[in-house]
Amino acid sequence: MSDLGGLIVLPDGTVTRGRLSFSSRIDSISAGGASSDDYILPGFVDLQVNGSHGIDVTTATPETLRAMACHLAREGTTALLPTAITSPIERIERLHHTITTAMNDRVEDGAKILGMHLEGPFISAKRLGAHPPLNLEPRGEPFDRVLELRTLKLLTLAPELPGALDATRALTARGVAVSLGHTDATLGEARAAIAAGARMFTHLFNAMRPLNHRDPGVVAAALAESPALPAIIPDGVHVHPEIMRLAFRARGAGGMILTTDRILFSGLTNAEAARIRGRPARVVDGAARLSNGTLAGSIISMLDGVRLMVSRVGATVGEAARMAATNPADTIGARDRGRIAAGAHADLIVLSPALDLKAVYIGGRALS
Repeated sequence: MSDLGGLIVLPDGTVTRGRLSFSSRIDSISAGGASSDDYILPGFVDLQVNGSHGIDVTTATPETLRAMACHLAREGTTALLPTAITSPIERIERLHHTITTAMNDRVEDGAKILGMHLEGPFISAKRLGAHPPLNLEPRGEPFDRVLELRTLKLLTLAPELPGALDATRALTARGVAVSLGHTDATLGEARAAIAAGARMFTHLFNAMRPLNHRDPGVVAAALAESPALPAIIPDGVHVHPEIMRLAFRARGAGGMILTTDRILFSGLTNAEAARIRGRPARVVDGAARLSNGTLAGSIISMLDGVRLMVSRVGATVGEAARMAATNPADTIGARDRGRIAAGAHADLIVLSPALDLKAVYIGGRALS
């Protein structure tokens, strides 16, 4: 049994001074008895990882996915969904097999791979972002094949597409979380998808019908109170910090998710150029962009995002941790992760008062 003392972040985002006892899971939390001002947070849960440290999920092997998971753990991310983007169904099925193999292999010092996030191909041709134009409607044989992917945990789709509401119901019934993204949906179409079971919005404001005071669209649905939580990329590039502040005021810590949407450039030093999804890309002004200037993903870690939420958006450390750990875990039904509570996995990170990373624990084991 191990023991830590300090400022403990609880699942509701409040912070209490106390001590934790844990082995592979958290045994108990006791108030008081700790003089340290270090923060003890649940390990971060990143629901959208397209790559990092030179590894592209789309072309990864089980070995490189496990290596990526080890890199992420040392940044404080203790669980993740490797994310596949719009591709032919055959390629998606191959990548699903790769992710399933990687998640079934035991890696003691790496972040836990919880399953697959499929971002496309059931998205709007009007809101592709950096995706290739290989879009399909979420019905018929292509959708049936996707529905058979057993470790699929999250699927991003455009709710205005024919068959999208039935697809949302079918995925939800199978335990797959549905996220609305890469969409030109109206407010009514987005609300219908939420009523059908959708529980998230993929990278709020990006690759979405813009907010307009006479045509509020999908963004207004994301900012209104509902069971569906907007996931936002907190790098200060994909969304300006002042707009992030407005979103945070609208939804609060209990109603938002932080995710990186990171790509292979992240975690590298002096990364300049590479091919992403077959097209040349490079890092420009703090994010990855295609040659035409289209944003292609972030280069931040989850801890970078937490720091930005605290320093520029006005969240407390506890509120930022809730958005980076508890809310994403709950969204995909992983309720024994992303939280400091008795019985939860002892995936923990320790931060100094200045939010410097001091230690990471995976299943109660400190990483060296």
